[in-house]
Amino acid sequence: MSLSNQNIEELILLCKQKNQQAQFEVYNRYCKAMYNVAYRIVKDVHFAEDVMQEGFLKAFTKIEDYKQEVAFGAWLKRIIVNCSIDFYKKNNQFQPEELEKTLSKVVETTSDFTENLNFNDLKIKQVLDTIQSLKDNYRMVLTLFFIEGYDQEEISEILNISYANCRTTLSRAKDSLRKKLLEI
Repeated sequence: MSLSNQNIEELILLCKQKNQQAQFEVYNRYCKAMYNVAYRIVKDVHFAEDVMQEGFLKAFTKIEDYKQEVAFGAWLKRIIVNCSIDFYKKNNQFQPEELEKTLSKVVETTSDFTENLNFNDLKIKQVLDTIQSLKDNYRMVLTLFFIEGYDQEEISEILNISYANCRTTLSRAKDSLRKKLLEI
């Protein structure tokens, strides 16, 4: 039986037995999605490829830790996100401590994000480009929230910031994005 016909649970069992063909099949199934996750965080084609490769190596090394509590893709995505953020922090001097200081005052959620925006006139590329043009901490929080689908508690854990600061950053990032989109 070809490995391409097997379901992911069977492939994971083979990966736990160090079957390289099964690892290659898992890689082929998930590499594009995981590359996109890495690229949205590190913002560089070549670095995203490196981070993705590193993430897959880490996943295959730690595959015994996968207990099927969440979908395999979600487990793998979390590894890729963590590798991407670690890479970003190392190479861009992103300091969570500085973020904590600048965001120490919690502000309440601003007006509805969609207020005054006509999304029918915006193209997805324009929105993504606008997100990329924001400050690094805003870009990262918006990417994790809107694109990757993490909630605020998960984002605060990933970025190693308090929940209150995560809420504040997300609120300010949404406001900044809304203002920039209104200029388009």
